[in-house]
This record gives sequence, structure tokens and C-alpha cells, in this order.
Amino acid sequence: MQTKKLSLHHIIRVPKTATEQSPVIILFHGYGSNEEDLFSFAAELPEDIFVVSARAPRDLQPYGYSWYDIHYTATEKISNDEQAIESRDIVATFIDEVVQNYPVDASNVTLLGFSQGTILSYAVAFTYPEKVKNVIALSGYLNHNIFEVSDSKDYSHLNFYCSHGSVDQVIPVDAARLITPFMESHNLKHVYEEYPVGHGVAPQNFYSFKSWLEKLL
Repeated sequence: MQTKKLSLHHIIRVPKTATEQSPVIILFHGYGSNEEDLFSFAAELPEDIFVVSARAPRDLQPYGYSWYDIHYTATEKISNDEQAIESRDIVATFIDEVVQNYPVDASNVTLLGFSQGTILSYAVAFTYPEKVKNVIALSGYLNHNIFEVSDSKDYSHLNFYCSHGSVDQVIPVDAARLITPFMESHNLKHVYEEYPVGHGVAPQNFYSFKSWLEKLL
């Protein structure tokens, strides 16, 4: 199957056994990376799932892409929340396009993000819960400036797998540890795990979220 021309450049892996409504997982890379990065997971993901790996819309020099700009001062890292909200809405539209253009199940959409891609995945799930079923959130945190949980929306169907490296030098693990109390305060179904690695995904981390996902497909 050829890749369709949608609002975000992307690459795909078609399920081994094609159906008209396959579960779909959409991958969102981190800052400065591209769609090839997380696509390395595709060969090991369940064979009956349709895999889409998206490229972020903002060019970075000299190479790579981002979902929003990050500015560094002497003491802190500042995210461009306006750009993040714009990317959040672009991703929501992209999900609709994937559902409309590929043989996938609109009620069985999983988002998998890494770092900046995780931050966006959280924001999409909380802003547009009707578009998402599962979120695999790797090495990220909750940026409350780009989403809000609304009493008028139904989040009861959502499932979150969250993980972080205990020695992450890019996003400190303390930021990720705030995820559990947030999820519990909103009665959201979630798993949170830590691994003794930096800003990356350990093999045991991969097999843990793969097992978690297989039970939900």
C-alpha cells in the first residue's frame, strides 16, 4: 500500500493480515528527530496492527524536525506553548485523515510518543478523547499549558502506559512522577514504570508496553 498524501508526512507498515478495520498505532517522535526513529519499533509491534509514523511539521537546522520550539536560558528550558497547541490540533486532524484514508478502526487508535511526541500525545488525548483509545507515553511529562481536562468530556475509555528513565538527563524523572497523582485524581486508567536508563527506551521497557498494548487490542 502506498503512503497517502496527508497533512503530516508519514510512513506506514501494513498489517500482515489486512482487514478493513485494523487497530492503528500512530508514532510521534521527539525533538530534533524524524519519522524513521520510532518506526524502528514497527517490526516488533503486533503483526495485526497498522503502524503510522508521523514527521513533526517544524524544520530544525541543520536537520531534524520538532512539534514546537524550545528556548534555553541560563536557568531554564522554555517551550513555545502556542506552537505546541497548534501541533496538538494538527495531530488531531491527522488522526481523522488516517482513519479516513487507511483501512483502520476509528475506535481503536493508539498514540505512541517519545519525549516531545509524548507531551503532544497527552495533550491530544485530553483535548480530543473521542479520537483516541490508548496512549503509550515514553520519556515525557504533562504540559498543563496545552490542554485541560474537561468535566464535559468522557475519558473513561482511555488507557495510558507511561514510562521514564530514572536517570533521564533531558527530562528529569521528577517531572514524570507527577503523572501518577494527576491520573489518580482524575480516575484515569494508567500504568507508570521507571527504568534505570537516561533519555531513551530500554529493551525491557519496549517489551513491557508491547505486552500492555497486546492485552488492549
